[in-house]
This record gives sequence, structure tokens and C-alpha cells, in this order.
Amino acid sequence: MQQIMNLSATALARAIRAKEISSTELVHACLKRIEEVNPKLNAVVQLAGDRALAEAAAADRALMRGEIRGPLHGIPVTIKDSLDTAGIVTTGGTKGRAGFVPEKDATVVQRLRAAGVILLGKTNTSELTLSYETDNLIYGRTNNPYDLSRSPGGSSGGAAAIVAAGGSVLDMGSDYGGSLRYPAHCCGIATIRPTSGRVPRTGHILPFGGALDSLQQIGPMVRYVEDLILLLPLIAGPDYKDPAMVPMPLKDPEKVNPEGLRVAFHVHNGIASPVPAIEKAVRDAALFLERQGCILTEVRPDGIELSYDLMIRLLSADGGASIRRLLREAGTEEHGLPWLGLAEPVDAISRDSLMMEWSRFQSRMLHFFRDYDLILSPVNAQAALPHGSFGPELEAFSYTMTYNLTGWPAAVVRAGTSAEGLPAGVQIIAHPWREDVALAAAGLIEKALGGFQRPVI
Repeated sequence: MQQIMNLSATALARAIRAKEISSTELVHACLKRIEEVNPKLNAVVQLAGDRALAEAAAADRALMRGEIRGPLHGIPVTIKDSLDTAGIVTTGGTKGRAGFVPEKDATVVQRLRAAGVILLGKTNTSELTLSYETDNLIYGRTNNPYDLSRSPGGSSGGAAAIVAAGGSVLDMGSDYGGSLRYPAHCCGIATIRPTSGRVPRTGHILPFGGALDSLQQIGPMVRYVEDLILLLPLIAGPDYKDPAMVPMPLKDPEKVNPEGLRVAFHVHNGIASPVPAIEKAVRDAALFLERQGCILTEVRPDGIELSYDLMIRLLSADGGASIRRLLREAGTEEHGLPWLGLAEPVDAISRDSLMMEWSRFQSRMLHFFRDYDLILSPVNAQAALPHGSFGPELEAFSYTMTYNLTGWPAAVVRAGTSAEGLPAGVQIIAHPWREDVALAAAGLIEKALGGFQRPVI
């Protein structure tokens, strides 16, 4: 069974359809693995084992009758605890929802279940998904499977940790400032933050709406790039609830020819210096793409050095009013957000100026991107950090913040290893609505530089 858990969702779904393995066997394997590793990781915070086994048995019976529910028929998955799951406690990491059981699934969960998945349980998140360390007052902190003294990142840290450890085939997370990409980098797995407007946020603890609406996206967390290619079409598209969704068709990554793609790459964004292993991973990935026929230019986008300051000022412009509203709606009286209220709200004139500054930043970045097809960069300046290292200075995280500000699609795949033996990812950014180009490049880098490597835990 250990070998089975090294396979991709794509390969496992194929094996189930071919009756080489049953869904029941696969669910048992996942539950056993969760039992083995979760006491060390604290990644899975709600387990629906009996329900999952009953659904697996039903999936196996359906298959014997020749019925296939969808491309993920019988595949066991976990879901980040910020996304609603009908009948299973969904806290969003905040105490006011410690016993909240949704009546409906979030849109992406509905779509996965329609594709045939079986829900194993929920994975830990930081409170309201608002921290780069996965810790909260309900469930506590999650550990990194490559080094238990380190964080798996946040806010999708529980998802990244259990997928990397082989306890779940895939998970679904969210990204407001890097919350998909940073945990994937820390845990050596693959992910994509889709274009803003690609995947509905309906049923997420940090919902659609508000002045900073475009920052947030939902995306898959997997071990292999081929599963990102499988999953994105299943979760994308309007649900006629999230008003920011755009009915843009998805293109096929397999039809992308790398020869002639213009790639801008940088190892320093003018804000935070990367450690040597991060720089090496980006350079190795860039040089490999060049050998595939890509046209390489070492250059960083004009204006990228403004990312961190702009992001922090946008997040604090309302003085924390939007976060307090979410806490009130959740019924939370005691929270674990020590920075809340430190910022003073800006006046209307200053806010108008700030929003125009954001638009000018987006325009400047887009003007740079007209001459390139891809941007290759670090995910973060550091590999996974020790617990408790997440202070107020977060410049190292500016590498992901940039592309929340632009709304562009950004994939992450492992491309190296730090001096401490920790994963080192690279970030591959494409034009709006061109996830196919980012995923094609991610797949090439994965094959060349090793991609996912299972932790010893």
C-alpha cells in the first residue's frame, strides 16, 4: 500500500477504473497513513472515516455495475478547513465556528464530489486563513513532514503536510497572499493559484466581495503536476453565485510548445534576498527551460520591488474592519490575530490614492509582461521556517504577494533542496487565463529536477 500512496491521483483513478485497486482499499490505505503520521503532524483535524468507507464501498459496487461517477471515481481526498463541507465541522480556524456544521458544500467541494471523490476529512488552517503559519486556537499548530520542528507554511499548511506525507491523494486550498504556493514550496508538492476569476470562492471562510476581492483564489494541492492539469477543469467556471467569475475557456497544457517561449526569470525581487538553495532552484529551472528551446532573459519585472509595501498598505487600509466583521459573523470573541487593530484606517482621500496606486502597479507589471510568456521566480526567500519565526516583517513572502496583486496564474513545483534537506520550489507565472502555459512549464521542470520526493516520516 505504501507504493500506491506514491502514485498520482490521475494514476490511481485509472487503476480504480481498471479494477486494479478498489476504492475501499485506497481509503483504508489513506486512513492507515493518517493514523501513522497525523499524531506527529496535526494536519487532519476532522476525520470522516466511517462515512468515507461507506462511500468507497458504494463506489466499488457502482463500478461493478459499470457506473463511473466521474474522472475521480472513488478517489479519497481531504479539504482545507476553510472550505464548507456538508455534515463535517468546518471552523475556518476560528473559535466561534468550533462546532459549525455546514448544510452545503462549498462550490469546489460540490464539483469534486460530482467528479467522484470521497471526502476523508478536513485539514488545518490558520485562523481565517490569515497567517503564513498554520496554527489556531482550536486545533493548534501543524508540523512539516520533512522536519517536525518547522512549519509547513500557511494558510493551507495542513493540506500540504498531509498530501506530502501520503495521507491524502489531494486537497483543495486557498491563496490570499501565497497560502497555496508557500505551503507547496515548504512541503515539496505542486499547486497552482489560478487567474483571479477562474474558480468560485463560494463557501469559503474568507468569501468573495470587498475592496480586495481579487486577491483570493481557490486551487488544488497535489504531489504531481499532471493532477493539476486533471483538476483545474473540474473546479473552474462560474457557479452563478460568486460575482467575480469569468467564463473563460481553459486551454490544454499538452498543446503548449516550449520552443520559443519567452521566459523572464529573476532570483531577487529587490525586496528580500533568497538563500542560496532557492536561487539555485530557480536558475536550474531556468536553464532547463532554455535547453527545451525557451528564450531566457534574466530580468525582474519593472515595479516588482513595490509589491510588499503596497500589499501591506492595502491589507491594513481599513484598520481591520473587514476582519472584525468576519469574526463577528463567526461568533468569535477570542481570536489569535495579534496584529489585528495595530493599523489605523486611512481616510477616503488616502484610500482612493491607494487604489489608484494599485491599478498603476498592475498596469506597470502588465506592460513589462507584454514581452514575455512566462516569469520564473522564487516562491519565497527562505525554505520552511522553524515554528515561531513568523514575525511582523514578512518581506520574504513578497514573491507570492506580487501575483495576488496582479491576479495572474502562478504554479509551484519542487525544483531543489535546501542545505537543511528541505524542499525548494519555483514559481511559474503566466499571462491571465494562460494556466496552460504555466502548467506545461511546471511539468517540464518537474520531470527534469525531480519534483515531489516523499518525506521520511
